[in-house]
Amino acid sequence: MSAQTKARRVTAPDIRARKGGEPIVSLTAYDAPMARLLDPHCDMLLVGDSVGMVVHGLDSTIGVTLDMMIMHGRAVMRGARRALVAVDMPFGSYEQSPQQAFENASRIMSETGCQAIKIESGTYAADTIAFMAERSIPVVGHIGLRPQAALADGGFKAKGRNEAERQKVIEEAIATDQAGAFAIVVEGVAEDLAREITEAVSAPTIGIGASAACDGQILVTQDMLGVFEWTPKFVKRYDNQAERTDAAVRQYAEDVRARSFPSGNEVYALKREG
Repeated sequence: MSAQTKARRVTAPDIRARKGGEPIVSLTAYDAPMARLLDPHCDMLLVGDSVGMVVHGLDSTIGVTLDMMIMHGRAVMRGARRALVAVDMPFGSYEQSPQQAFENASRIMSETGCQAIKIESGTYAADTIAFMAERSIPVVGHIGLRPQAALADGGFKAKGRNEAERQKVIEEAIATDQAGAFAIVVEGVAEDLAREITEAVSAPTIGIGASAACDGQILVTQDMLGVFEWTPKFVKRYDNQAERTDAAVRQYAEDVRARSFPSGNEVYALKREG
């Protein structure tokens, strides 16, 4: 495909320009086949460190490594042609210093070809975001419920439930925005707080468990598709893939046991005719 006919990929400025406009559609992706399916419908695909729990069966995101994120980022980039692809920076890859964050973000972008990185951004991360943004690394921030901080917080808990916590989340949002993030993921906050955050920042907000008060939404794709028995209360399940996959595999097993599948002669005959 020539450069003239290749589909134009969504860029960080495109996402930023959607502030207050058409809602931003975003989902997670961890592999090429799923990225290929999601790409026509999404503005942004996030290679989230949630891959540790969703794909690798970890109890949290803490065990996810930079090499894991790069491997999955490469896979998603092979499948996505249109959507902006952002890759999460895993725990321990950016907190030490802005220089550490820049070096690891540069590695992610150069080895995957992705268009942006995402970091969980408490107020402490503002200098790091600014350092990277000033050096041409597009950054998505992440405030509110931050999965990498779950151990310190005592679990995955909604944020902004009292006034002090509410002000802290707003401060996180403003610091992330002023530091130069082109979009901000807002997780696990009530609608009124999500609305206040969205109105307080110039970057578009992308909610997960944060209501329609944000400028868009992101969900874990496997949650949305019903791959797991349990999903968070804020997730609308658009399918029940666990049930349908179980039925399909059960039928396959029955067919194999009954030897009900194409014979070798039929298979090779089809190949010759093709």
